[in-house]
Amino acid sequence: MQDSWLLHHLVERSAERSPASPALSAGQSTISYAELWQATQAFACGLMALGLPRHARIGIWLDKRPEAVIASFGAGLAGCVFVPINPLLKPEQVAYILRDCKVSLLLTSPERLATLGAVLPQCPDLEHLLLTAPAKLPGVTPVPHQWHDFLLAEAEPRPAATELDMAGILYTSGSTGRPKGVVLSHRNLVAGAKSVAAYLGNHAGDSLLAVLPLSFDAGFSQLTTAFHVGARVVLLNYLMPRDIVKALERERITGLTAVPPLWIQLAALKLPDTVAKHLRYFANTGGHMPRQTLDALRQQLPDSQPFLMYGLTEAFRATWLPPAEVDRRPDSIGRAIPDNEVFVLREDGSECAPDEPGELVQRGPLVAMGYWNDAEKTAERFRPLPAALRPEGLVLPEVAVYSGDTVRRDADGFLYFIGRRDEMIKTSGYRVSPGEVEEEVHATGLVTECAAFGVPHPALGAAIVLVACPTAGADAAALLAALKPRCPAWQWPAHIDMRTAPLPRNANGKIDRKRLAGEFATLFESQP
Repeated sequence: MQDSWLLHHLVERSAERSPASPALSAGQSTISYAELWQATQAFACGLMALGLPRHARIGIWLDKRPEAVIASFGAGLAGCVFVPINPLLKPEQVAYILRDCKVSLLLTSPERLATLGAVLPQCPDLEHLLLTAPAKLPGVTPVPHQWHDFLLAEAEPRPAATELDMAGILYTSGSTGRPKGVVLSHRNLVAGAKSVAAYLGNHAGDSLLAVLPLSFDAGFSQLTTAFHVGARVVLLNYLMPRDIVKALERERITGLTAVPPLWIQLAALKLPDTVAKHLRYFANTGGHMPRQTLDALRQQLPDSQPFLMYGLTEAFRATWLPPAEVDRRPDSIGRAIPDNEVFVLREDGSECAPDEPGELVQRGPLVAMGYWNDAEKTAERFRPLPAALRPEGLVLPEVAVYSGDTVRRDADGFLYFIGRRDEMIKTSGYRVSPGEVEEEVHATGLVTECAAFGVPHPALGAAIVLVACPTAGADAAALLAALKPRCPAWQWPAHIDMRTAPLPRNANGKIDRKRLAGEFATLFESQP
């Protein structure tokens, strides 16, 4: 049996080993690995029949459903690049991504397409629309295609040439302005699947519940880790936390990965005794899980192993804390995941002493290929390892990812998160840039200047606070009402403070976010 080195190999190899085994469940239907691989090949043939060039970007704007999975893995088989778009994004935000990476084909539903009518003319590189169901498309410029017919095309797939080819672009918010596209190679995604599956102990008998968006690295990881070992993934688009509890019981789920706000909600519910009998592990990502939440989950799930993880999209996953260490160091983010190495470095590139704060820097096969079409930001985050950390005599530099996060390493080698070196806001498991929020606020025309920042919140990790100077007649309620149609819920400010005086500036003449954040640091302390 050949090993996997390209993304679609994860499906192909499992189909070869056990073609009848269940691969993907959604609603009342389940498809086998043989069926998933057949559909993956058919999708690749459909792309080839359109004559799309190598490395063409394939946008996917759907909720969690089989078509999204098939397209993600089929794109690479055709030598193309999948671009998953968060289903909660607004039309203007979707259009920005389509333009930024010049998407050639967009897979979406008729209902979602109907919301894009006003922005499609702003996407000149979009040549094809692929719809999950028949629909009337008056006045649509891109060539429309139907999913069923698309999979009937005949063509020879043109796979990626090497594991270093682009496989996907995941968009994540930057410290300022619009989101950045993190370019991931086939090697990044396959190495990540093998590493995570190794420490989670995933196997063919697992059933993993996918509750995170597939546009998130941790959400997409549920697919890659499962397919690597031949496990089953259950796709769930939930409305309430109780929907997740029901799915855990109904599908006999063995592994669940979620973000802290969701774990907080689940921990407050009474989990059926049957869940504890088959849920082998629960894993946290996207921020620190509150101690009381962890304790509550462990009380209800005494036989389930807790995995506490840390990572960033630019390197997929960085560290994990073994379950055996949770009682001794529940606040630790652990050690480097298998086949990767992390350092804690001073600004001069030298290694920090034990318990000395420094920047977390990661090397290994999970380090991404940089940001799409953004040389400046790529140079800031992806830099050569200091020469002192490499064997003498190696001439070519090795690029590592500098996380921008401050951590410390104890005497036993375990890492602890201290804070973010930039001004990124981590709220409800999402990374939100202050500049992105401010841009949307200014677009309402209701403020003259504003500043967005994060402050500690017991349930969200951080809450967005907005301080603004309003235009005549505007108030906080009107501003929030204007923002809601423009932004997804996780970008809405939890508190808006309107001021008549100009906002404070720092020595460089910029609005002093740190000073403002200090004013509101204890705003949510009294909340449960």
